[in-house]
Amino acid sequence: MSWWGVSLVGLLGLTSMALGAERLRPFGARSTGERKNRIDQSPLFKNGKAQNPIETSLGLNREFFGVMRRYLRGGQEPDVELPVVTPVWPDAPRQELTVTWLGHSSVVLELDGVRVVTDPMLSKRASPFQAMGPARFHRAPVTVDALPPLDAVIISHDHYDHLDMHTVAALAARDLRFIVPLGVGAHLEAWGVSNEKITELEWWEEADVSGLRVVCTPSRHFSGRGLTDRYRTLWASWAIIGARQRAWFSGDTGPFPQVAEVGDRLGPFDLTMIEVGAYDPAWGSVHMGPDAALEMNALVKGKTLFPIHWGTFNLATHRWDQPVVRLIDQVDDAVALMLPIAGATQRADAPSVNPFWGGRATLWASLGRDTID
Repeated sequence: MSWWGVSLVGLLGLTSMALGAERLRPFGARSTGERKNRIDQSPLFKNGKAQNPIETSLGLNREFFGVMRRYLRGGQEPDVELPVVTPVWPDAPRQELTVTWLGHSSVVLELDGVRVVTDPMLSKRASPFQAMGPARFHRAPVTVDALPPLDAVIISHDHYDHLDMHTVAALAARDLRFIVPLGVGAHLEAWGVSNEKITELEWWEEADVSGLRVVCTPSRHFSGRGLTDRYRTLWASWAIIGARQRAWFSGDTGPFPQVAEVGDRLGPFDLTMIEVGAYDPAWGSVHMGPDAALEMNALVKGKTLFPIHWGTFNLATHRWDQPVVRLIDQVDDAVALMLPIAGATQRADAPSVNPFWGGRATLWASLGRDTID
């Protein structure tokens, strides 16, 4: 979610405080006890606030209000019905690196007989309240109850379009692990996840998930679910490493040159899942568009690029399909592009562009439209 989007939902939250503590549950909880001690001792935090790899400033300035004006003018919503299919998973997780896109940054990943999901967000709105806030462009391909057996949930950071209270609370009863950046565990516990199921990591720390190496890697973003808790939890990207194949999940991040270390230490990656959408020049330090995503893919030594964080929620001022139209226009033969529709499954070694997306790119090219607007 963009920094102005978090500010907006934070303002909505402040107006609800008089409605009772139950209405405040979506905002999560602050770290206390041993978790707070870890944050205080972490070199990634300063005075209780997480730090980016390079200097990154956010604030209410002229650009913020300019983005708000453009956003409120509208025009970002789909002009067609978006195709969605209901996914079907085998009883046993696949051995080959396989992904099923659930929309936005929610991906079910299978590798070496292990199944994990990234940033599961299956609610209608990316907001603390389901009566207001950015709504889905399309239905979720699956309900939480219909998700297959999972070994772990991997969370990149605590923004509403990545960490959804309703989805997490529904998964809390399952026998699975939650792998999260340091500090995010406080939210999970507030929503019913037992502390024994939570593994909180700092950058370059790792966990074993049924034989998979899950490595917490740096990113350049921010955190917070309201106006008073910005930077209080860590954000991260993730490397998921099997015996023969490797994947990298960017989460939300702006460009930063140090990401090349991820490729040097853990790559090359057979699959990269990198955000390409919900971006604007005003927040180019914490989000990437398609051009920056291609550069990031090269830095981490990615083979197949699977664009995420687009086409599901109205979080920016560009056309809903602009990210992939631009991506298709810019990609070259050095990168294999994976572009499924929501709910569809593809293998990393057999990627393809669904004809629906290829048709959108052809349409805009035939109209002579600039792909950057």
